[in-house]
Amino acid sequence: MKLAPVSPRAPLKLLDKHARVTDAPDEEKLERKTDEMVEQIADLQRMFYADGRFALLIVLQGRDASGKDGTIRKVFTGVNPQGVMVTSFKVPSEEQKQHDFLWRIHHHVPPRGMIGIFNRSHYEDVIVTRVHGIIRKDVYKPRYGHINDFEQMLAANGVRILKFFLHISRDEQKERLQKRLDNPEKNWKFNPGDLAERAKWNAYTKVYRDALRRCSTPWAPWYVVPADDKKVRDYLIARTVADTLRSLDLRWPKADPSVLKETID
Repeated sequence: MKLAPVSPRAPLKLLDKHARVTDAPDEEKLERKTDEMVEQIADLQRMFYADGRFALLIVLQGRDASGKDGTIRKVFTGVNPQGVMVTSFKVPSEEQKQHDFLWRIHHHVPPRGMIGIFNRSHYEDVIVTRVHGIIRKDVYKPRYGHINDFEQMLAANGVRILKFFLHISRDEQKERLQKRLDNPEKNWKFNPGDLAERAKWNAYTKVYRDALRRCSTPWAPWYVVPADDKKVRDYLIARTVADTLRSLDLRWPKADPSVLKETID
């Protein structure tokens, strides 16, 4: 199993049936393969940090309960915390509203040598704002181009960008939200506002389709991840991250010759 980038020229339906892989390997094999990928990511991150020529930005988007937190815990469980930055984007503050919509995002782009993970992102400003009618068409439509230009600028400066849409079905979301209510350890995660957002399912599907197709580029591709099965989700994302790190031709920095001549008494 391997993810393919979203094509800006092909239709994107995002139907419930696309949230599950019907011919996935058995759970034991999936878990073993995922653990291998997680270990590879941990090893590659050490060299990635030392190499210092690139940054890696990972964007996670998805409906409520699609598994963004769980993905972070599983896929990046082995990395050195000093080399990772996780940012969760909430409703913009009053200060942030006084700037362009990308202002608050740029502050959290990882520097070279670091992996940055966005739990939600700048795409909220062409998704939530559209669904709720906060901005007009003449405002949100140019934002797709602004996002593409912004991401292209980051890529030109050494930032590799991977964007994952965690696609769950309506029935799976219902089950996960119910578990939040039923489990005392997860009650705190339940937000009554999630039900209001769930009622706008079709509207969200439409704007997700637009954002993913309009903003899937060679320098910042979008991937739709079937996320009804958590093990499938974790494997597909871990494999994509590991493949990307391997493609960078990472290398350990060479020590200065004068340093190698030093002796330790």
